[in-house]
Formats: sequence, C-alpha cells, structure tokens
Amino acid sequence: MTYTTLRSVRAGDSDTTLREADVPEATIVLVHGAWADGSSWSLVAPELRRRGLAVLTPPNLLRGVTTDAPYVTSLVSQRVTVPVVLVGHSYGGFVITHAAAGAGDVRALVYVDAFIPDEGETVFQILGGSGSALDVPDPTTVLDLAGYPGAPEGDVEAFLKPATVHGSFAQDLPEADRELIVESQRPITLSANLTPGGEPGWRSLPSWAVVGTEDKVIPPDTQRKMAERAGATITEAPGSHVSMVSHPQVTIDAILAAVEATA
Repeated sequence: MTYTTLRSVRAGDSDTTLREADVPEATIVLVHGAWADGSSWSLVAPELRRRGLAVLTPPNLLRGVTTDAPYVTSLVSQRVTVPVVLVGHSYGGFVITHAAAGAGDVRALVYVDAFIPDEGETVFQILGGSGSALDVPDPTTVLDLAGYPGAPEGDVEAFLKPATVHGSFAQDLPEADRELIVESQRPITLSANLTPGGEPGWRSLPSWAVVGTEDKVIPPDTQRKMAERAGATITEAPGSHVSMVSHPQVTIDAILAAVEATA
C-alpha cells in the first residue's frame, strides 16, 4: 500500500486544521500493517516532523510476530536514543505490542485501526466471529493466495483481492488511491496470522487507540474491546481501515497526546 502519490489534504477538509503545540523531543516510530509499506503514513509523518519530532518508518517484514517484532526492536534500539512512541496500524499493532521491550526508552503505544492482542492471541482468533470482511469460510473469496520461496510447508502469502480493497479495506479513499493499493500491496503470510504473541507491552505502557468507525477489516466494536482491555485512551475517526489516510488529523492528535502525556 504505497501512498506517496495520494491526495493532499483537501482545502476546507476539517483535517487541514492543524493543532499548534510545542512538543518535547521524541522519535515517533510508525509501523505499517499488512498489504502496506511505510508510505502509508505519508499524510501523518510530515506534520509530526513539522512539530519537531523525529520520525522513523521501519519496514514490517509481515512474516509473524516472532520475527517482525524482534526486527523492529533491534532497529529502534540501534537507531534511536531519545524517548520513543511506537505507533502501529492494523497488524502493525501486533508488532508494536511485542516490540516495546528492549527497544530503548519506549514511553507509549498508539494503535490505529489496529490489533491490540493479549498474550497467546492470534490475528485469526481475534477476527473470528467479529463480523470482519476477512472472517469468511473460504478465504479465497477475499484473498489471493500464492506460494513463496523458502516458505514453511503449507504456508502461502495472502494478497487482498481488488474487490476487497475497494469495498472493505479502503472504501473511503478515491478510486485512484484504491487502485494504487491493489497494485502495490505487500503480502502477509498466512502463518503470521496464526502466530501468537507473548507478554503485551500495553500491560506496562500507556496506550492510545484510534478506532475507525467504518472499519470492515477490524470492526470498531472489536477495536474498542481490545482498547478498553488495554486501558487505552480511545478516539474515533469516521473512516475505513485506513483512517490515517482518509482522516489523518485524528491519528496525528493521538500521537501528539501520547508524546505530551509521557514526556
């Protein structure tokens, strides 16, 4: 999901009213989710930088939390020396939940349309019975599956079908942007969705959650339940699963609130 050519915030859109505030020194680590890359934060990162915050958008390997979280932990611990706020979108929430330990001076976690798992939970377990557009008897109706070199026996990569992108993943974005997601998406392995996590970082760190009220991938009720369990400060965005693109200011405000509260 490459957003480098996505729309600028429209004139007259409420998202163009940017809050002015001094913020302490910190690095915001933005972790993308499945079918995405770091440019999914292209409408959030510039405003954070304008506030004097450093921004890091590491690649998420999308191979499973036992691989992906240690990668982010290692990268952040080696590259960042100031306080850190970890931000995760979608499956990126799974990653930041388990990347916080050992990643340096992590002060807070911010979840955006994201999974906020407890110990032992998997993506498929959380989505089961939730009403998610991905929780279907036959996953090939919403996903295209393909083998990949070096895959463990039986594992495959999952791509969103075009109809899934247009109708359930990014339904509130302009058609050209949805087409860009279809064309450039990075797949996640099925095994990543079956890999349980360990002790969650939100047990010891304050957290914030942005809930997309029109999210069809992680339904809003499921997001709220996870956020409430984590004791997160919850805000809502009237957007799809990619509300940080359709309504970026809500995500920006949540990140700034986390920085200011944990300085």
